[in-house]
Amino acid sequence: MAKSNVRVTGQKELIAELERRYGKVAIQKKIDAALIKGAEVFKKELEREFTSWQDTGASKLEITISKPMDYGGKRTVRIHWRGDKGRYRIIHLNEWGTVKNPNPRGKGAVARAERAGAKAYIKVIAQELGR
Repeated sequence: MAKSNVRVTGQKELIAELERRYGKVAIQKKIDAALIKGAEVFKKELEREFTSWQDTGASKLEITISKPMDYGGKRTVRIHWRGDKGRYRIIHLNEWGTVKNPNPRGKGAVARAERAGAKAYIKVIAQELGR
């Protein structure tokens, strides 16, 4: 497989020009809206992945999308588990397994959802930012 030596230049200039034309707040609102739409697409993919092995459906019901935030110098939306059942505690165990149960039902569900939803996520982000 050949390596691709592609270099993209001018991103900082493009962002600066967009902020100059439309304002920093307007650009951030547009990016935030796109991130939320993209996160909703990923959430649906996660829910679809969890349906195949759900027991009570609590893990699926507790999937939550955070508000957009700055994280590591980039605008980010986090998907996490929050709710009455405390499913956030077992998501990691279910995703990776344990010593006693190395291959639980649904092992790797989050990773599969991430791979399956990547193209749809990028498409939604591009559509939202293209408007």
